Amino acid sequence: MKKQIAILGSTGSIGTQALQVIKEHPDQYEAYALTANNRVEDLINQAREFKPEVVVIANEDKYRQLKEALADLPIKVYAGSDALCQIVQESEVDMVLTAMVGYAGLRPTLKAIQAHKTIALANKETLVVAGDLVSRLALANGTPILPVDSEHSAVFQCLVGEADNAVEKIILTASGGPFRTYSIKQLATVTKEQALHHPNWHMGAKITIDSATMMNKGFEVIEARWLFGVEPSQIEVVVHPQSVIHSMVQFTDGVVKAQLGMPDMRIPIQYAFSYPDRLHASFPRLDFARCMELTFEQPDQTRFRNLSLAYEALRQGGNMPCIVNAANEVCVHAFLEDRVSFLGMSDIIARTMQRATFVTHPDYEDYVRTDTEARRIANELLGTKHKG
Repeated sequence: MKKQIAILGSTGSIGTQALQVIKEHPDQYEAYALTANNRVEDLINQAREFKPEVVVIANEDKYRQLKEALADLPIKVYAGSDALCQIVQESEVDMVLTAMVGYAGLRPTLKAIQAHKTIALANKETLVVAGDLVSRLALANGTPILPVDSEHSAVFQCLVGEADNAVEKIILTASGGPFRTYSIKQLATVTKEQALHHPNWHMGAKITIDSATMMNKGFEVIEARWLFGVEPSQIEVVVHPQSVIHSMVQFTDGVVKAQLGMPDMRIPIQYAFSYPDRLHASFPRLDFARCMELTFEQPDQTRFRNLSLAYEALRQGGNMPCIVNAANEVCVHAFLEDRVSFLGMSDIIARTMQRATFVTHPDYEDYVRTDTEARRIANELLGTKHKG
């Protein structure tokens, strides 16, 4: 039986690469459902090639265009956020790849967990926003969560076969992004065009900006805390510009295990799909004859303040990571529209953390209220900053 996979966010960077994996292994996997937010033309093309059972466009204004374009095919066509939550619960679905961007991925992921679907998690914001809730719900429902982020997949792979051996430290590697060597003065004037040019990875706009500010690495720290059950003090970030070592685990005897490979997201996607098996892949191999130098350095949390803000949010707990995520999403959007500077994003996030209502033990509705409030505050602060 082929594994039936629902891809939430199939037109994005992770989604399109996941379809490449499915195409490489047509005897193993089928795309049961494909979803997109706005990219209706891309979704139409994917649907015509992969012929899923279901397609969903989150933007209901695009429904008619999608429906008419696929009228000659026996594909069910739906629209809206409620439809996303419904398709992940369908009995035919074996695995849900959550590749949506941002907070929007939380609700359908929760629904998939409640429906006992295996989760291939690429939407890190799900655990950033509501890690405690998601972890408890996954445990209660016996739902596996398999990491797709290259760093967390690397940690996961290092832990395979270690059973109950105690972890001393998780070491997440970071490329350092395009501004690793920039001074504060230089960072003050960087443009979105510069920030969108990552040296090693090809990603969507939002995650690329997050990588440049190191908020992405901060989110990965929060995600690691919930995926692997470690304390914030047990998670270290190391800048590794070559992006060959994707992350490491240090055990109580001092031994460090590392996972190495090419910077290619299809590798962790395929591993999540095939776990516990490894399937042959035609992707490029790591060539040690050309990989002559691996270097490491400590991240500068003064220049890249977002990393320290993420650690602080994790230490505070409660709904603080949700506040940080909401403020960051607002700030990245504003930066891409030239409404806030590169360094100004950190200022807005920090001030939003101070103003938003703190909830020690949030439930789902608290997260919804927190997200709304934090976005409002961040937008207000952006307006004040813009006027100033």
